[in-house]
Amino acid sequence: MEMVSKMVSEKPLVIFSDTSCCMSYTIKSLFNDFGVNPIVYELDQIPRGREIEQALSRLGCNPIGTIPAVFIGGEFVGGANEIMSLHLKRSLKPMLKTAGAMWV
Repeated sequence: MEMVSKMVSEKPLVIFSDTSCCMSYTIKSLFNDFGVNPIVYELDQIPRGREIEQALSRLGCNPIGTIPAVFIGGEFVGGANEIMSLHLKRSLKPMLKTAGAMWV
C-alpha cells in the first residue's frame, strides 16, 4: 500500500486503469475532454500491476471491480460510478481545480 500512496502523490490526478476496460476508457476520455493530464497506470501493462490492484482493494476500492480507481489530490475518490456521479452533480471540476489538476 505504501507503493500506491507514493504513486498517487506524484500528480493531482491519478488513474489506475486497464487497457481492456471500457469504463476506464470512458473515465480517461472524460478527463481528457476537461483538458487535464492525469498520470495513468495501466495495471495490465506495468510490472506488479496485480499487486497494485490488490493494494487498491485494501484501500477501499470495490474488490470486484477495482478499476478504474481515481485519486484526486492524493485522495481516493472512487471508480467510474462515483466519478460520473460527481460530474453530473457539477462537483468534479471544482475538485480538480482545488487539487491543481485543472486551471480554467
